[in-house]
Amino acid sequence: MSNSKSLLISVVAVFFLAIIASAAPARNTTISIDGQKFLINNQSTYRGTKVEGLLLNARLVQATFDDLNPDTRHLWKYPDGKPFDAERNTAEFLQALPLYRKAGLLSFTINLQGGSPQGYSKDQLWHNSAFKEDGSLRPEYLSRVEKVLDKADELGMAPILGLFYFGQQYRLKTDEAVLKATDNTIDWLLEKGYTNVLIEIANETNQASYSSALLNPARAHELIQRARDRSRNKFLISTSFTGGQIPPDNIARYGDFLLLHGNGISDPNRIRKMIDQTRALKSYHNQPILFNEDDHFDFEKPDNNFLAAISKGAGWGYFDFRMAGEGFDEGFQSVPVNWQISSERKRGFFKLVGELTASTAK
Repeated sequence: MSNSKSLLISVVAVFFLAIIASAAPARNTTISIDGQKFLINNQSTYRGTKVEGLLLNARLVQATFDDLNPDTRHLWKYPDGKPFDAERNTAEFLQALPLYRKAGLLSFTINLQGGSPQGYSKDQLWHNSAFKEDGSLRPEYLSRVEKVLDKADELGMAPILGLFYFGQQYRLKTDEAVLKATDNTIDWLLEKGYTNVLIEIANETNQASYSSALLNPARAHELIQRARDRSRNKFLISTSFTGGQIPPDNIARYGDFLLLHGNGISDPNRIRKMIDQTRALKSYHNQPILFNEDDHFDFEKPDNNFLAAISKGAGWGYFDFRMAGEGFDEGFQSVPVNWQISSERKRGFFKLVGELTASTAK
């Protein structure tokens, strides 16, 4: 392709994105970063508290869940025997979201390919993805995502939107499909005019289950930069790693914020050490550090993973799944979900959030 043709294509693409942005609806909430602090509407989060500048969050990836596989869909039926209903699930999430916000929660993670609806799973045969196999978007899935992001914008919240999940990414058949899915997502977010959304390229990018090399640690920064260029720097972008893992230098160099996971870490001092190790990376440049997944609780104890993270100036995210023998009221990760604050663990988490933030969520 000649240089003149390449230039013409670039100009047309920029013009097209400018038209999309100008037609986007007005929004209420912005998310930005100043050093290691997150700002909502240009003010530090949780002003005047010990968690000022942090993002307290929860992993709520099933808010937009659906299963297109008829052979597994029966697994998600409701306790009353009714079949799973994706629209009902999202509607019930939206009803509960103001309760989380009132308690002081400012962020939560959703994902365009969800997460295990069983908490942890070896084989993931269900089909939960906003992407078709060629990377194009499913309108019915994006409709639910839009409802969630719109409600978050209305409430002054800054959700973390993940694109890829290792249990479902195999449904995208080629690297080209992964690139197309990334581009389409960014274009959709621009079209909708969102200013409150953080982007997580992939959940636990070091998982061996990812079939695309673009989502492995050595190259994950390429998608971060691609999304940044595509959005013309309108979004804050990162990617996450499995429990206990420290991001490599290429991610520390490119990520606007750094995402850690505390799964498998039962000693709060190990959480503190992870934060210190991340800040000691050669390419670390004073970004915020945020745990957006941790399946440890002990909220009533004087020390726990949540308190350890904030003691080192890092945000923390609650990951709660339904454990063996537990019922419908337990767990935000397990489908079907009771989105109310309906268990002791949920109440313990939101009680601690309220105490730390004085329920002001400023």
